[in-house]
Amino acid sequence: MIRAFVDPRLELARDRVGCVRVLPDPSLPPRLLQLADGQGRRYFAKRHDNRSRYVQEVQAYRTWSQHLQGHVPELVGCHDSTRTLLVTALSGTRADAVTPGSPEEELVHHEAGRILRLLHQATLIPRSGAVGPGLAQRLARWIDRADQAGLISADERELLTAHQDVLAGTPMDSAVCHLDYQPRNWNIGESFGLYDLEHMRRDARVRDFARLEFRRWQAASHLRHAFYSGYGRQPTDMEQCLLESFGAIEAVTALVRGYEQEDLALSAHGRAVLARLS
Repeated sequence: MIRAFVDPRLELARDRVGCVRVLPDPSLPPRLLQLADGQGRRYFAKRHDNRSRYVQEVQAYRTWSQHLQGHVPELVGCHDSTRTLLVTALSGTRADAVTPGSPEEELVHHEAGRILRLLHQATLIPRSGAVGPGLAQRLARWIDRADQAGLISADERELLTAHQDVLAGTPMDSAVCHLDYQPRNWNIGESFGLYDLEHMRRDARVRDFARLEFRRWQAASHLRHAFYSGYGRQPTDMEQCLLESFGAIEAVTALVRGYEQEDLALSAHGRAVLARLS
């Protein structure tokens, strides 16, 4: 007898919370399902393709989420063999649905800064030399991939290598970081909420600002101001220089991934950030 395929996300949900129904949401990526139980409580079930991402996200919920209680979902269950996890859904809506230029958008950025500070303060190691060399090696690997694909010129390689040297030689604060901190992963409800912990790990604290700096704030300096007002302080001059070097990582990874995935928008973003650094 051929056994009918059962989605492991549904299996996990039914095992942990009982009968559930799927709530269709075309805005979600294919690996995510939104579900509701018999009492109307909502959940997200997620299946990872990458085992390390799965392990990292489960660890984040079990370890680091304690510093963000009330602002992140609760881990309801996980299944190692299928790389599947089930979390509660936060009440409210995604922050990237907020009208650009509205007072609400500014308030969201203020709250985003305030909540990120909770995580950083709780896990801070000041002025460590531990994370810079690893980040420099990461950048070096992306530079080589971009070079081999013919995506960067000799001058651009030299520029990126200079940022690699900055990362290798600069002591920097480390903290547990979200590393995809931007409105698509924020939730607006009774309080500010945060999704998608799969990248969360200890890294350079300032690196958690890079997605916003290079993807959201270039034409909206008032949002930068609102965020740092919530965070409690502006970056120092040295930290702002470090942000430029994290921009080098942003640029070259976007170029390579845009090329490999035939994503013209991502390639254009990488090219724009690289031009800013020149």
